[in-house]
Amino acid sequence: MEGQNIQHERRNRTLVFKIISVAVPFCLLALLECGLRLFHYGYDLSLFIEYPNDKNYLYLNPDASKRYFINQKNATTGNVEPFRKEKAPGTRRIFVLGESTTIGYPYFHNGSFHRWLQYRLAHTFPDQHFEIINLALTAVNSYTVLGFARELVDYQPDAVLIYTGHNEYYGAMGVGSTEQFGGNPALVNAVLRLRSLKIMQLTADLYQKALALGSSQKPQNDGTRMQRMVAEQQIPYQSELYKRGVAQFRTNMSEVLNIFARQNVPVFISNLVSNERDLKPFVSFPVDSTRFPGFAQNYRMALDFLQKGDSTQAYHYFKKAAGHYQSHALCHYYLGQLEAARGNAAGARGHFSIARDLDGLRFRAPEEFNQIIRQLVGGYSNAHMVDVKHIFEMASPHGTIGKELILEHVHPDLKGYALMSDAFYEALKKAKFISPVPDSEMSFAQLRREMPVPSIDSLAGVYKVANLKSSWPFNAALDRDSVRTETFEERVAFDLAYRRISWENAMDQAYNHYIEGQNYREAREIVEALILEQPGDAALYSKSAMLSGQLGDERSALFSFQKAFSIVPSFETARYLFVLLLKMDQPEKAIPYLDYAIRYNTSGLNLTPVRALAQEVVALRASFSTDSANVSVLNRIASAYYKMDNRDGALLYARKVLRLNARNEAALQLVTLLRLPR
Repeated sequence: MEGQNIQHERRNRTLVFKIISVAVPFCLLALLECGLRLFHYGYDLSLFIEYPNDKNYLYLNPDASKRYFINQKNATTGNVEPFRKEKAPGTRRIFVLGESTTIGYPYFHNGSFHRWLQYRLAHTFPDQHFEIINLALTAVNSYTVLGFARELVDYQPDAVLIYTGHNEYYGAMGVGSTEQFGGNPALVNAVLRLRSLKIMQLTADLYQKALALGSSQKPQNDGTRMQRMVAEQQIPYQSELYKRGVAQFRTNMSEVLNIFARQNVPVFISNLVSNERDLKPFVSFPVDSTRFPGFAQNYRMALDFLQKGDSTQAYHYFKKAAGHYQSHALCHYYLGQLEAARGNAAGARGHFSIARDLDGLRFRAPEEFNQIIRQLVGGYSNAHMVDVKHIFEMASPHGTIGKELILEHVHPDLKGYALMSDAFYEALKKAKFISPVPDSEMSFAQLRREMPVPSIDSLAGVYKVANLKSSWPFNAALDRDSVRTETFEERVAFDLAYRRISWENAMDQAYNHYIEGQNYREAREIVEALILEQPGDAALYSKSAMLSGQLGDERSALFSFQKAFSIVPSFETARYLFVLLLKMDQPEKAIPYLDYAIRYNTSGLNLTPVRALAQEVVALRASFSTDSANVSVLNRIASAYYKMDNRDGALLYARKVLRLNARNEAALQLVTLLRLPR
């Protein structure tokens, strides 16, 4: 019995020692984690942090992307678009997720599709408040979209817009990227969640330092971020690595939609567009002449005829070559060009699409991704398909997307971004997320005319793309653009594109230049561009309104003053508003601003008589609506407007009288008075 007790005690001691031996490393790790946090080591990787200029607001954490990059040199930052911690009643909050196209490369700022959408919503629904917060980053993919989706659901989203897929292979954590560890999405996502731990950040930092130490003796050119991010430059179609990328996209996007479905958040996800007609495949794999002996000879002959300008024979031999081997990217690309020249639009689209999918350098998403998006959207009642591809095809020659809308491989030009915004706008309408009144809705044509994208932004985008085309992998695939820097706008845009000045500094230079030259229209465009960047700045709205006044644009002045007043009510803004509304013969809308001005009068003006006269006009207009030919009422309205020094309103009604009775003495007398100099 005693021996059994001793044995039992030994087993217990052994178990305790085992537990201690297992627990000690975890305790040491916990202590290390606490110590690192105590000394503020590493980064806060939260999606949002407090906005330093106003503690009532949050904005996208500049360090949020560091979770997804092993090499912090490659980490990217996004937009600064503050939004309230506590969502104001009536606010519609929309988050935007995606990659470089989604953030608006190469224009950024007001070139991006979400800014076009923001401007249109603001003018279609002037009395509603929309917060559109773009969380897109360059050089990321569905892992970042998923990680951000997990966090943003806690910030009261009313809708989420998504455009992602082109960076799936080479974006951070992509299967073909230098920024990846393992290809299993479940494993990668688990590790990404752990990277908020300071120990994980320390480990990553030590790893990077070791790599740098090991390569310190090797001089190397880092190249562009695009070049640094690519590990596998050749990923054949339907290869194992290709399929892993497809599975990665499907798994992550399925979970993204699951997250929003659980919270019943409407999500609008777009299919993908790229340059198919005017961009040769980057990598077209050589063909095994032993297995496919007929391909090489026919392909070579086709190229010879193409060079000689004999498209008929070139087409014949390219078709023969494709009959021997169907997976040569360049062969399909040339067939697409020749089919287009023959007027066979459907055939051209088919060949261009195959050429893109067979391209071994996967900077353009394959069509399979669009099929995945459509399939996933069909499984969720809260998910809505945005068919950007159809919109682009409709706006492209023969329905094939090329350089008319795409700058290089995947990034739209300004017209393209406008079309993207229209596709999302129409999807929001179809889902009844918005219900515009037809007469007050800003049309797409009006949006194209009025959207404030300064020429400096447009030119800076041209310079950025020209620089991109001069580097790998575009130097052999696209024609280079010529760059001029002769005008004021070109010089400032060049400095902006090459980061010699900030965007804010560029806008400041442009505004001062236009004001000095009394070019008030261009100056207003700069101010309105700043408004889209800082939609909560009442002073910018007031500045825009004053410039609209200089231009005689009363409608725009009224809109801007109303926005300024909704943000920061003031006597001065109320005074501008009631004067404008009376001038525009809208006394009913003027009275609330008159009431505010009377209540908070800081000028000593006696506005009570003006209010009484405005109320009189409202009553007279009510009777006028039942008897539009009542000259007496028209004269009384004209007189009331004259008494309140509203010369435009008085002249409007005096002329109405004279159209009914050209000899009306009261109206003639009033017109004479109005024509006298003040």
